[in-house]
Amino acid sequence: MSSSGAAAGFGLLSASTWGGSDFVGGLGARRAPALLVVVSGHAFTLVVLLAVCLSMRLAAPGWTPFLYSAVGGLEGALALALFYRALAMGAMGLTAALCGLLTALIPVLFSMIHDGLPTPLVAAGLVLGLCAIWLITRTPSTDEGLTGESAHSENSLAPASRTPLLMGALAGVGFGSQLILLKMAGTVSILWIMVYVRAAGVLGLVVLLLVVFRKGLPKGIRAGYIGLGILAGSLDTIGNVFYILASRFGRLDVAAMICSLYPGGTILLAMLILGEKPSRRQVAGIGLALAAVVLLSL
Repeated sequence: MSSSGAAAGFGLLSASTWGGSDFVGGLGARRAPALLVVVSGHAFTLVVLLAVCLSMRLAAPGWTPFLYSAVGGLEGALALALFYRALAMGAMGLTAALCGLLTALIPVLFSMIHDGLPTPLVAAGLVLGLCAIWLITRTPSTDEGLTGESAHSENSLAPASRTPLLMGALAGVGFGSQLILLKMAGTVSILWIMVYVRAAGVLGLVVLLLVVFRKGLPKGIRAGYIGLGILAGSLDTIGNVFYILASRFGRLDVAAMICSLYPGGTILLAMLILGEKPSRRQVAGIGLALAAVVLLSL
């Protein structure tokens, strides 16, 4: 298998597990605040990863991989919290689409500067991938504040509705930057990289939880969210490992683009398990995503 084919394969595995993580995390968020679900999963995987590294006596990498991984873990966790908050404020379709585009676009631009321009075939795959992300994540019917008598056109959003878009954009920049930082962590032990990522992420989320829930936990929390959080965190960790492998076998822009197609996996799981029907736009986006993966793997 060629290096580009391996990168595409690991990228698809990453997108699949990340999509599964979001699906399970969404189920958990129906039982408890999303931050509690995320923290439970991140804390569990941190303990498991640290135990594995210590039991196998893996050599810890130096300061440079530690800094890249820790910074990526911290800002990625904060970006996740910001993204959840943006979704809760409304304009969910636009917010998710903007976040998804920037998550892929930031590493693509960085890779073009760092690695040079891609071949025409890869460039076509990147363009198709960006279009696919927009179609898959863009769901106007879920946009609060854009329907009813007080609706505005998407080109004249009210100031209040611009706030979640700005937060979603910042979250996308955070996610995209995390992909770059994980790539720059080098070729050291992936498990130790994930330990640093999770440790910094848990620290940031715990501080955020203490601020958000300083007056106590909200009412209505249902049992089972910890188990769902652990499953979501485990899938997210596996997805990170596959992404790191994809970025090591191929260009950063190719790995980041394929991995960023994970919303398609979430939609497919929702269709198979919950019976939710994707829109025609989302089906078209998934078709474009498959075409993009084919081009990027050649």
